[in-house]
Amino acid sequence: MKVEIDINSGYCFGVEFAIQMAEDEMNQGGTLYCLGDIVHNSMEVERLEAKGLKIINYEDLKKIHDAKVLIRAHGEPPETYKTALTNNLELIDASCPVVLKLQNRVKNSFDQVKDKKGQIVIYGKPGHAEVTGLIGQTNEEAIVVMEEKDLERIDWSRPIILYSQTTKSAKGFYQMKSLIEDRIIQEKGELIEGEFKANDSICRQVSNREPQLEKFAKQHDVILFVSGKKSSNGKALYQVCLKQNQRSYFIENEYEIKKEWLKETDNVGICGATSTPNWLMKQVSNFLIG
Repeated sequence: MKVEIDINSGYCFGVEFAIQMAEDEMNQGGTLYCLGDIVHNSMEVERLEAKGLKIINYEDLKKIHDAKVLIRAHGEPPETYKTALTNNLELIDASCPVVLKLQNRVKNSFDQVKDKKGQIVIYGKPGHAEVTGLIGQTNEEAIVVMEEKDLERIDWSRPIILYSQTTKSAKGFYQMKSLIEDRIIQEKGELIEGEFKANDSICRQVSNREPQLEKFAKQHDVILFVSGKKSSNGKALYQVCLKQNQRSYFIENEYEIKKEWLKETDNVGICGATSTPNWLMKQVSNFLIG
């Protein structure tokens, strides 16, 4: 059996940066809290918890005082920073630079269109940490859309500015842009200049994974896609593999591999999400090689 790990899989820059910051802080001693799972991969979370990282939620944050709290790559809404000031918390801010830039763009757009009663629309997953941070830049007024039915929340008589969660697919974003344009024409009879602006705010380091994975999936008899089950990016990228190769299997670790999936003559490809650690993919590879 030949086994190959996809060199393009594994952590994106933002996640790698956040984990490195967490480990650096823990090496200095003392307690480090993290607001939410640092990454959507349970095995990596368990590894860091064993080193001393304590995962907390928003309710926990309100009760903690005089402590260090890590902000993960997804970013946070302004309310989190206010709580930190009130409770004398030292924030170790590992927000991804791409996400921070998008937060600033969303806030500036919101401030600019308030007088015109404009609407900020975000193409993304409701409840996702990054999306929560983006909504926070608009006083919780932004409209989140993921499917065509979500467009019913938009007021078509008012200007619209569209952004995207950084980890969504470019194809999905442009489909949503097209749906909004069609609906504006349906409602108003034409696209009026200045009434709709679409901003492609997708991280290319993430979106470029799709064509790379398509190629990788075709090159192997079997694909073992390694990802945490909570990862939205993982679910999406696995579907990319499955579309190209029906012998693609979603696993969280090597113990989920079934013997009937593999033959001794197979050329096996191992890949993963932007939240999948390289050590975990190597662990799967070592398991197969024996």
